[in-house]
Amino acid sequence: MSNEKIPSRSENYSEWYNQVIQRAEMADYSPVRGCMVVRPYGWSLWENIQDNLNRKFKATGHVNAAFPLFIPMSFLEKEKEHVEGFSPELAVVTIGGGEKLEEPLVVRPTSETIIGYMYSKWVKSYRDLPILINQWANVVRWEMRTRMFLRTLEFYWQEGHTAHATQAEAEEETRRMLDIYAQFAIEEAAVPVIKGRKSASEKFAGAVNSYSIEAMMGDTKALQAGTSHFLGQNFAKAFNIQYLDVNNELQNCWTTSWGLSTRFIGAIIMTHGDDQGLIMPPRLAPIQVVIVPIFRNDEEKSKVMPVIDQLKTQLSDFRIKVDDRTELTPGFKYNDWEMRGVPLRLEVGPKDVEKGSVMAARRDIPGRDGKVILPQSEVTARVKELLAEIQANLLQKAIAFRDSHIFEPTDYEDLKRIVAEGWAFAWWCGDPACEAKVKEDTKATTRCIPFDQPDGHGKCVVCGRDATEKVYFSKAY
Repeated sequence: MSNEKIPSRSENYSEWYNQVIQRAEMADYSPVRGCMVVRPYGWSLWENIQDNLNRKFKATGHVNAAFPLFIPMSFLEKEKEHVEGFSPELAVVTIGGGEKLEEPLVVRPTSETIIGYMYSKWVKSYRDLPILINQWANVVRWEMRTRMFLRTLEFYWQEGHTAHATQAEAEEETRRMLDIYAQFAIEEAAVPVIKGRKSASEKFAGAVNSYSIEAMMGDTKALQAGTSHFLGQNFAKAFNIQYLDVNNELQNCWTTSWGLSTRFIGAIIMTHGDDQGLIMPPRLAPIQVVIVPIFRNDEEKSKVMPVIDQLKTQLSDFRIKVDDRTELTPGFKYNDWEMRGVPLRLEVGPKDVEKGSVMAARRDIPGRDGKVILPQSEVTARVKELLAEIQANLLQKAIAFRDSHIFEPTDYEDLKRIVAEGWAFAWWCGDPACEAKVKEDTKATTRCIPFDQPDGHGKCVVCGRDATEKVYFSKAY
């Protein structure tokens, strides 16, 4: 535990991110290169994300199941585009029980193939459809350049996999789940996201169309925060997911997959964090309110602690923590909980007891401006109000930051200048060659073709040909 100052975000954003994660005890480095250990504080945030999404999934008719970690290599080879997309990232098991395996097993990078195989066994009739299954799991992708939460060899996520009788149903499902991700990001995490379609070169390997929610981080880079894929009949044909329709004719199913992972924790850190550390959105924060008792001796302690006990009872509906560590100064504790991003801190000393009040400090507003005195008799209602204000303020600040860093380039040179420190929203003809040129010249990629498009048409910012859609270009994690 240390009160040593972390680098500022403007000084070294990457090091700020790494240090905040470790100092706030969110995660730590594993002895295996590229892996992380998620510590209890980080896992508590992930549990809150899980709980929230689980409720949303189940409200739309989805159920949870569990599928194997190991996938036969031959399964991945059945869908050509899928295996080509994932081949460089595969971890393969060739020896089991001391003996060479007859067929290598892949440690799942994603589960479309194994789930497709099972669906082919379970689906016989149109009466068996739709199948709406989600699983919470860990997956492995052998990344070369890793960063905690954002890109690790092993990570945690949910992956939904559905099978439908019609194309229209499957496409509706794909967009519905993207909407759920966007609603979750904006309302629960206070992370403003843009919904849109990925370009052909950026889509999921094996999908007909991929959709994503894209968020701007505090250094203006983009983060793909969740994806939903319309798989058409590609996997259904590869794995014979077929059903007899009402006319007793054999048909291929239409399938989807969609996922959101622990990289979303990285999104929360980089969207809201400041030079003092994390700032947790109240709706997802592992600890919403920390209470710090202040006393210098046993006499003061005997006055303060009964009020603390009373506050614990009054605030039992919130996720609270009483910091009663006696070996640390109040100032150290304040810095410690600021680092961890707890939305609201309540301080209670002898004078507060005499006045029947509590000093509250908001994490989203530093210094004196974020402090407010609350009557003890009204503390429950006022804490509820303050947490709602903090949640709303975090979202508004993130929207303002994002919108102030999105620009519409007038020409290609202007685009190159913009993506150095922001997002460019520009007309694009759809040619992958133009997309590749931007990437080669600037390291920026197309993030998404947003659903919300301007009327009319324009000239492609790269080649000058006619274009009917605008796209976001930016550097990304």
